[in-house]
Amino acid sequence: MRAGLYVTAIDPRPERLWSPTYACWVDELPEWLPPSAIATRIEAPTVWTNTERRIERPYCVLSKPGLRDALPLDDATVLTGRATRVNAHKVELADGTIVRAATVFDARGLPPVEQRLAVTAHGIFVSAETAAPMVTDGEGLLLDWRPDNGAGPDEPPSFLYAVPVGDGTVVFEETSLGLRGGMPQRELRERLLNRLAAHGIRVTGEEPSEAPHYPLDQPPPKNGVVGAIPFGSRGGMMHPTTSYSVADSLTLVDTAVSAVSEERDPVAALWPWRARLVYWMRMRGLRGLGRLTTDQSMAMFESFFSASPRGQRALLSAHDDYAALGTVLFDTVAHVRPFRWRYDLVGWTNRDRWVGYDFDQLTVLAGRRPRSGDRTEIAVS
Repeated sequence: MRAGLYVTAIDPRPERLWSPTYACWVDELPEWLPPSAIATRIEAPTVWTNTERRIERPYCVLSKPGLRDALPLDDATVLTGRATRVNAHKVELADGTIVRAATVFDARGLPPVEQRLAVTAHGIFVSAETAAPMVTDGEGLLLDWRPDNGAGPDEPPSFLYAVPVGDGTVVFEETSLGLRGGMPQRELRERLLNRLAAHGIRVTGEEPSEAPHYPLDQPPPKNGVVGAIPFGSRGGMMHPTTSYSVADSLTLVDTAVSAVSEERDPVAALWPWRARLVYWMRMRGLRGLGRLTTDQSMAMFESFFSASPRGQRALLSAHDDYAALGTVLFDTVAHVRPFRWRYDLVGWTNRDRWVGYDFDQLTVLAGRRPRSGDRTEIAVS
């Protein structure tokens, strides 16, 4: 709209706030996004591997109302409805309405996970006072691999993510990255409760929760695509190894709009060969993550966060810095100890370590902790 284009926006519930918790590195956000879109800022988030490490790069949680207010649709035609058929110049809604346009962007999000490589998390929102033993105001745990979630060494790994969200609460999320099909919510909740209890944090079972679960391997559209232009997580902007997409999507809006205004191919503008190479390398990293044990994951992240700031940015956020990304991936593998674990990282051994893992059988293993369903004082949502 700011570029002078006529816009029709279609959404089943256009007035609803987005429900997920969105966060990103502050330096990823476009300059046109106002400060009111940020709910809370963390100057140096913490990473726990074998040691505690502060990442000297400001991180933020986005404000849901602030972000919506920063993206007003006052000058657009807003239709309340669900798109059922979408192509290059036409959108059909569930009620039979037909909308025609010179260009159609498909930003409907991701398809079902099924057996794709996925991120799964279980989050519990607690008051800042309750969270204080682990997270205080202005602090955040970006990755916490400390072995206090009750999972055994022969079980698929998960880590803790915990940040203040700006409304007086802190979200604690036990997170699994890269498992095919993802990790069950009941398993993640059990691990999260164990982890919180290990730090003296007790919950009642009445706290709000969220349950992210989506695929990480949604590819970029091919050049010369015939049809609507996939955008956002639907268009390959879901980072394969971090699961972030919002900042990249906001930043790349300018690229897409400029291409449309100048009658160029938006897909070619969004996905030059450098960006496609970066995506390919990150997918290699995702497949490596999905076959590691907890100890191997800790060793890998310990190695990665020893890299230069540019190297870290190349993996975590840069859209097309292929040279730095290739270097940091090589160096990360090269510095993992013990040496034999490097074979797992590159897929020469244990390529399918967790494929078909049966979480329902965990209760029969000797020494396995009780399931959350056995704890009558905890309400499982």
